[in-house]
Amino acid sequence: MQKKYIVRLSEEERCELREVIKKLKGSSQKVRRAQILVKADVEGVNWTDERIAEAFGCRTKTVENIRQRLIEKGFKEILNGSPRLSPPTPKLLDGEQEARIIALRLGSPPQGYANWSLRLLSRKVVELGIPIALVMKPSDAHSKNGMTNRKIQYWVIPPTEDGEFVAHMEEVLDIPCPYRSRL
Repeated sequence: MQKKYIVRLSEEERCELREVIKKLKGSSQKVRRAQILVKADVEGVNWTDERIAEAFGCRTKTVENIRQRLIEKGFKEILNGSPRLSPPTPKLLDGEQEARIIALRLGSPPQGYANWSLRLLSRKVVELGIPIALVMKPSDAHSKNGMTNRKIQYWVIPPTEDGEFVAHMEEVLDIPCPYRSRL
């Protein structure tokens, strides 16, 4: 199959890629992209996409995508990756709020406490009136996903003077029970 995007690297680009590979400079993704580009270079080794994918443990589509991004976006962006336009989650605190909380944490804890706990710190932040969007929920104290680590069992204690309840239980359990009224 004829390749749509053909990799032609200049001598400077080839040297930079070899240096990244040799010194393992940067992230593992950067090194892998550099290895793929060196092997895909028409004026260099010129391996097939299948052989490159097999050699570096990736899919042929990954090799095709790297070649395509090199042609469309340029050498620097493909090597370093495209930067995120926005952080993965919005920031909950601005710099001033963060600085005030850190200063509070680094200070001495209240009387009767050896050190600051997260709960104590959050109470103090609310007490001081630092506007903050963080709220510590009781479910957060259990575990990361908000689930408890123990099983909760509920027991149903039947009312002693409810004939309707006993009748429903007889239907469910299929056991006739005499109704005893306590009067």
